[in-house]
Amino acid sequence: MISNPDQQAVDAAITSRRSIRAFLDTPVAREDIEAILQVAGRAPSGTNTQPWKVYVLQGERKHQLSSAILAAHNDPELARQHTEAYAYYPREWVSPYVDRRRKVGWDLYALLGLTRDNKAGMAAQHGKNYAFFGAPVGLIFTIDRIMEQGSWLDYGMFLQNIMVAARGRGLDTCPQAAFTQYHRIISAQLALPENETVVCGMALGVADMSKIENSLITERMALEEFVKFIE
Repeated sequence: MISNPDQQAVDAAITSRRSIRAFLDTPVAREDIEAILQVAGRAPSGTNTQPWKVYVLQGERKHQLSSAILAAHNDPELARQHTEAYAYYPREWVSPYVDRRRKVGWDLYALLGLTRDNKAGMAAQHGKNYAFFGAPVGLIFTIDRIMEQGSWLDYGMFLQNIMVAARGRGLDTCPQAAFTQYHRIISAQLALPENETVVCGMALGVADMSKIENSLITERMALEEFVKFIE
């Protein structure tokens, strides 16, 4: 089996990546943000199309976006007027996917002491997405509407590169599909061109490991559950 320092460092960056839901306010240097995104830009893409575009938000501009989204999210009537630009999840849930979805949700809520009947508490926790869980850096990702499914596959590799490169620098992330519901607000706040659609958001910063929600370790399938060797 191959084992060397490079392999160990890469494996550690991948396996230590988690979705962090509480961050310290420790600043992240612009040089580090730029380096992470530059490295991530080496992701493969069909015929080198490189379909990603990133908006980096910090300080007051990040706060303005969060405030605008939370104003809608916290008003049920307004929230109902906002729908996703694309279907991230299946329209019909079946096992085993719905079982995994429920488990991770209830595992998180159990850590936070939220019960099934505490709808307000769950809504408040979900709302923390729109403040990037307190991270000093918020990233919004867009793609040209003309691009098709293959480019979205490429985009996933770019996003993974960002998260792994962040871990290699001792930083943490949380990829956030929650932002897609409020794509119209994001488009207005960031003055996005008409041809761009929001893919997702991401929080970037230093994890606050004193927060109970960051102790959540999600389960992964055993190799034999998703791999078949054909010889």
